[in-house]
Amino acid sequence: MSHRSFPGRRSVLRGSLAASAALTLPTALGAAPAFALSGRPKAGWGVQTGDVTCDSGLVWVRSDRPARMIVETSATESFRTPRRWHGPLLGADTDFTGTTRLRGLPSGEQIHYRVLLADPDDPRRTGEPVTGTFRTASARRRDGVRFVWSGDLAGQGWGINPDFGGYRIYNAMAALDPDFFLCSGDNIYADGPISASVALPDGSTWRNITTEEKSKVAETLAEFRGNFRYNLLDDNLKRFNAQVPSIIQWDDHEVTNNWYPGEILADARYTEKNVDVLAARARQAFSEYFPISTLRRPDGRVYRVVNHGPLLDVFVLDMRTYRNANSTDDQATDAQGILGAEQLRWLKRELARSRAVWKVIASDMPLGLVVPDTGDGKPNVEAVAQGDPGAPLGRELQIAELLRFIKHRGITGTVWLTADVHYTSAQHYQPSRAAFTDFEPFWEFVSGPLNAGAFPANTLDNTFGPDRVFIKAPTTANVSPAGGYQFFGEVDIDGDSGELTVRLRESDGSVLFTQVLQPGRVGQ
Repeated sequence: MSHRSFPGRRSVLRGSLAASAALTLPTALGAAPAFALSGRPKAGWGVQTGDVTCDSGLVWVRSDRPARMIVETSATESFRTPRRWHGPLLGADTDFTGTTRLRGLPSGEQIHYRVLLADPDDPRRTGEPVTGTFRTASARRRDGVRFVWSGDLAGQGWGINPDFGGYRIYNAMAALDPDFFLCSGDNIYADGPISASVALPDGSTWRNITTEEKSKVAETLAEFRGNFRYNLLDDNLKRFNAQVPSIIQWDDHEVTNNWYPGEILADARYTEKNVDVLAARARQAFSEYFPISTLRRPDGRVYRVVNHGPLLDVFVLDMRTYRNANSTDDQATDAQGILGAEQLRWLKRELARSRAVWKVIASDMPLGLVVPDTGDGKPNVEAVAQGDPGAPLGRELQIAELLRFIKHRGITGTVWLTADVHYTSAQHYQPSRAAFTDFEPFWEFVSGPLNAGAFPANTLDNTFGPDRVFIKAPTTANVSPAGGYQFFGEVDIDGDSGELTVRLRESDGSVLFTQVLQPGRVGQ
């Protein structure tokens, strides 16, 4: 394996997160910053980097009061000759969060950075720097690529439990020294309140850190912001954020369960029933709490392609914002589908343009697994497959169009990664097994959850001919993180051979399943 090694990556963080590690009062952290605070600005929520390419990246921070964001970068941990980047003024309009874009970075190098928060009225007064590190994507194929992916954090009432070790799965992911982390949605559960304790089947008790914003479903902008802050109370996640860049997408629980545009909720927990109003507030909080390259654009979209050198392009989908209403999904025509017409055109165009050896399609929902939406008592469909094993219907029509396009344009190296269903599995799609046959074989890999309830396996729909090659899932619903079934996946692309290896892993890092794919081939 030709992957790079950077021994200084861990040591730089030992002293850099001292400020965030000392946080002991979750209720104080959850509160909005006070203007009358004494002393210097503090960044108690750590730092993050996102959408890192060969020569650029985004750095994120949150202050406890108004402050000017300043980023310094260095090739070494000493910061003897730092390069300085002047970021935005952090204020109440963004919940005191901010992102600074770094450009002109060296390719394939370890970047050490520190974020300083300066008093807006006296720039000489700065808080304790918060330090992190990341690798830029390499323009040299021989360096290889390694990344991890998963999704579904703090769902079904399973929050930060100090007795359990918090979100300890992030430590296992960090130990692999990945180039980045792909989060496949459900970064928060805005519809999932977290109580102080939950009784477990064995008679023991799961104890959560709690905050005011997590005591009810999120409806106001402040409550959505509080949901994102909640996860940053976990030291494992903050350490991980300071070591590993992220590529973030969203799904339903950033707003509410199984939502779609135009929906009016019947859920009695909500006083605001208009999902479009909730989604606008959630999108603002989402854009404030993650460094995402497209969210600052006028269209504010989540879908995008992140170029990671000659070996890899990551196509990040948004199967939530542009979808049609959940229904029985058996209509014979469907122009809108789950992606919307414009996103589908974008995806075709960017796949055809890509010269990367591998094209990972980051899908926030699975293709061939039947994911029901029975919230209103009807047998509606939440994802793509609706259980009819015949010719494509409903949202399947849009996926069939995409798969046909990939085949006829001769696009190789497509791999689908997803989460959402709270177990791990590997599906191989083959036209010889399918009702719809005008496509080339491909793989879909499922992982998650990170720290949420685990659930039994979903049924398969044979429209695209999936064969479930591997699966690990519980037989009962909502198994707590203490009961196991917490998963993440690893993708390792060898710089010499171009082989792509997928490993499905448990929360301790142990490997459950391995699949090696060859570059430039179909019918793997």
